[in-house]
Amino acid sequence: MKRPYLKRIADSQLEERLQRIGAVLIEGPKWCGKTRTAEEHSASAVKMQDPAGDYSNLKLADTDPKLLLEGEVPRLIDEWQLAPVLWDAVRYEVDERGDPGQFILTGSAKPPKKPPRHSGAGRISRLMMRPMALFESLESNGSVSLKDLFDGKEARGRSDLTVKGLALAILRGGWPATIGDDETKATGNMKDFMSAIMNEDISDVDGVKRNPETVKKLLLSLSRNISTMTTTSTVTRDMSGDDGTVSEKTVSDYINALRRLYIVEDVQAWNPAVRSGTAVRTAPKRHFVDPSIAVHMMRMPTKKMLEDLKTFGFLFESMCVRDLRVYAQMLDGEVFHYRDGYGLEADIVIRLDDGRWAAAEAKLGSKEIEDAAKNLLKLKDTVDTEKMGEPSFLMVLTAGEYGYRRPDGVFVIPAGCLKD
Repeated sequence: MKRPYLKRIADSQLEERLQRIGAVLIEGPKWCGKTRTAEEHSASAVKMQDPAGDYSNLKLADTDPKLLLEGEVPRLIDEWQLAPVLWDAVRYEVDERGDPGQFILTGSAKPPKKPPRHSGAGRISRLMMRPMALFESLESNGSVSLKDLFDGKEARGRSDLTVKGLALAILRGGWPATIGDDETKATGNMKDFMSAIMNEDISDVDGVKRNPETVKKLLLSLSRNISTMTTTSTVTRDMSGDDGTVSEKTVSDYINALRRLYIVEDVQAWNPAVRSGTAVRTAPKRHFVDPSIAVHMMRMPTKKMLEDLKTFGFLFESMCVRDLRVYAQMLDGEVFHYRDGYGLEADIVIRLDDGRWAAAEAKLGSKEIEDAAKNLLKLKDTVDTEKMGEPSFLMVLTAGEYGYRRPDGVFVIPAGCLKD
């Protein structure tokens, strides 16, 4: 029996796009809920992975793809990338029909970009969907809104999420199929999910055979370096040990394959105008689309997480990145990080399309709040606000209970209070 559908932030984004454009492509990793959300908004569906009739849908795509597009609209085409010819077929049909809301496509991998496929500009809108943020999985009470913070409103709240509950939420991840699971069940489900990634999906994404053991070593190295600016060459050395058995070229190829599966999603560096001649670092920070991947690869049950607060802190930061990516997308925003040549950094910078920006630090413990707030205020003084504008807000995200505004203006907000 299907679980009850939990409303996603992407629901309103999908609905808005269907009202103005012919087709919407929902992209994101397997298991994040793309198909279920698409089904909530579609009137008919064709699933390319359906084994019925010896995968007759895939065969039909090669002979007469237009037949697959016939049906009540919006028509869902699930895992379209298995038959890339459907892209141009959808684009052409959108032009022919001339009405919005004709198709919803879902894809859990980026297919090889081979000509003559059209970009789809003006016909197909892309919507990124990630695993669930804490507000979507009902673990954040949503008493503090990111939009309200950008709009200059006051923010107070009280989180119901304990530190132990937060550790379980990170271990379980934002995968809809694991919401409400206990630790044992969630661990088993993540084991199956990651086994498929390592043994099948990473080779299927482009038909290039890749070594599952090398994939496993790579995922473990990236997990150990989560929320850091570790370079590809360092990851290569970490994987190779003394024998140098893995080349940097191979590691780059494997990382790119994981990106195409939406498993690796690094945070790019923010490069603002600054008051001094400070060199701003441009290296990305290592992140997965969900921190539960790192938890699984490092074999970290909640007990071990609570004992190893340093690693827990990196995982907490990665979870905050995931959540803020989900929330910021609703505001037409993106998430970055900042670090300069003097070592000044901010874990998270949110920049909206209208130019507004905000900075945040993710800190597990209350003892770290003071230093984090000073760090954010120093960043504010470093950025050339005549060119970049004043920050809409500065925020320390915590695992604590209470949300409030400090006398210096920096907000302290529990992750269990935040929503879009």
